[in-house]
Amino acid sequence: MAHSRTAKKNIRKNEARRALNKAAVSAMRTQLRKVRVAVAAGDRETAAREFQQAQKLTDKATKGNRIHKNRAARIKSRLAVAVNRLAAAGK
Repeated sequence: MAHSRTAKKNIRKNEARRALNKAAVSAMRTQLRKVRVAVAAGDRETAAREFQQAQKLTDKATKGNRIHKNRAARIKSRLAVAVNRLAAAGK
């Protein structure tokens, strides 16, 4: 248990930051799920639109040090392959 005023304040700040970080990562993961569902359903337009949003949220999470930059690159690469494969199959 923290005793000093600054330690107590740091605990409050850390809890607030944790809540914001958790919300950002959760929103990103939800968006990734939407892309995967659209790809599984074979909906090219929805998958492409959701992929754009997923890229944006992934980049924001990376910029805020919520996820590692290599993880973000891996996520975006795998989704891009899936969306492009879907687009190529539809031609």
